[in-house]
Amino acid sequence: MTNRVVRVAGTAKASRLVPPAGPQRVLAGAQLANSVGDGAYYVTSALYFTHVVGLAPARVGLGLTVAWAVGSVVGVPLGRLADRRGPRGTAVLLALATGAAVASFLIVRGFVPFVLAACAYASAQSGLAAARQALLAGLIPAGERTGLLAHLQSTLNAGLAVGAGLGGLALRAGTQAAYLGVFALDAVSFLLCAAVLLRLPSVTTAPAPREAVSQERGRSVLHDRPYVVVTFLNTVLLLRMPLLSLGIPLWITERTDAPTWLVSALFVLNTGAVMVFQVRMARGVTGLATATRAIRRSGLVMLASCAVFALSSGVSPWTAAGILVAGALLQVVAEMLQSAGSWQLGFDLAPADRMGEYQGFFGTGVTVARTMGPLVLTALLVGWGAAGWLLLGGVMLAASYAMGPATRWAAGRRVTAAAEVAVTHPVPAC
Repeated sequence: MTNRVVRVAGTAKASRLVPPAGPQRVLAGAQLANSVGDGAYYVTSALYFTHVVGLAPARVGLGLTVAWAVGSVVGVPLGRLADRRGPRGTAVLLALATGAAVASFLIVRGFVPFVLAACAYASAQSGLAAARQALLAGLIPAGERTGLLAHLQSTLNAGLAVGAGLGGLALRAGTQAAYLGVFALDAVSFLLCAAVLLRLPSVTTAPAPREAVSQERGRSVLHDRPYVVVTFLNTVLLLRMPLLSLGIPLWITERTDAPTWLVSALFVLNTGAVMVFQVRMARGVTGLATATRAIRRSGLVMLASCAVFALSSGVSPWTAAGILVAGALLQVVAEMLQSAGSWQLGFDLAPADRMGEYQGFFGTGVTVARTMGPLVLTALLVGWGAAGWLLLGGVMLAASYAMGPATRWAAGRRVTAAAEVAVTHPVPAC
């Protein structure tokens, strides 16, 4: 009897960490497949491009900035392609294209070929993200999407952690063959991702009669001003993304006396917390009202986190370390709340027949935050010190509270549009 109870408890615990069988678990498998390769790529790419390709660090930064700028623009038309041609087939093709772009890094040895390959990589990645979101929307009922995205985020972090470990082995070896092996692994991971996505059923993309009018009225997502405002506010909140990789490391080394190894420890803390708690944090987000409430809470917690981080300057090393850990714990809570809320808004405010296009646009927030975030965070944290932390927290709090009115505006616009369609295209009587 005791063994049975243990098995049941173990099964319940696993169900909280692993999505249910079916399309949800297949999507998680695809996420895991390419995240392992991406984790290895992220920790080795800078040294690969400088030591193996032979580019100056400044040129690497310029090339990647140009590439992600292109990717952010291309994501919307590629998302529209997923709406028209079907998200599963588009996602498979873009996964193959991403793998081919990564493989091209193995042979480029100059700045121009590097920029071209990086543009292809960033474009395919942006389009793949939009197509996968459209595929998820077509396969998963609306009430289950945020929960699944929480599972996918946990899976992503687990894969990145494994990949980072493999990348660390390549860094330890320090040979050209080791670096080439990592990039080959990343290319193969996207081929595996494409194979896993083929296991999913196809999704029909024919719009419903009432929704079809939205395509005639607005030629692009940019005509949907409320959705543009929501995306902009979400981009501001996503400035927390470069914190872990750039802002906090610079703060620790430039403004505190804390040990430098704490940079790695805080990364592990963040990754582990998201893996374990993201699904639980997303359970209460089931609609627009709960999503905006979660985002408001994330803004308050983020402000508290920034205030705590600001206190770590000018104190003893171990006091600074304790304060930084406390700030990191608050930051990851804010991250999980903001993620869950933004996932819900991104789907619920998008027309069902244009999900790929809208998700492609909503996803540009990640690209913009990663491109502009390093500049903003360096100026605020390194240049302004504690005042910069408080300003960053205040801006995020303001954006989180502005999300409520913006969401109501966007939701009201959709209701108004639906009412206008009902008047101009009445349903025929039986």
